[in-house]
Amino acid sequence: MSNRILTCIGCPMGCTLQVEMDGQIVKSVTGNTCKRGDTYARKEVTDPTRIVTTTVRLKNGGVVSVKTKEDIPKGKILECVKELKQLVVEGPVKIGQVVLENTAGTGIPVVATSFSK
Repeated sequence: MSNRILTCIGCPMGCTLQVEMDGQIVKSVTGNTCKRGDTYARKEVTDPTRIVTTTVRLKNGGVVSVKTKEDIPKGKILECVKELKQLVVEGPVKIGQVVLENTAGTGIPVVATSFSK
C-alpha cells in the first residue's frame, strides 16, 4: 500500500486529499469535503489530464489566445505545445473558433479564447 497527498482543485475549498493505493488501484480517498474531491483524486492518480492554454501566431504578426476544448492526457502536453508553437493561423479569429482540429493525436480540438483582427 502507498499513499499520495494531493490538493484538490475540484472546487474553491482546496482540500488536502489522501489517496490510499494498492499498486494502481485506488483503495480510498479521504480529506475531501465534497464528492468532486473524491472524483478528482481518483482521476488524478490513475489518468491525469489538463487543459492547455497558450497563444498561437497570426499571419498578420499578432497572436491569439487559445486552449484545448477539453482536457488532454498529461503525457500529451509537450506534443500539444510543440504543435501550437509551429501553428500560424489566418485572422480574423473569433472566440470558440477551432484553430487546430486534433491536437497531439488526442482527437481534441484547440479553440480561440479571444478575438483577433
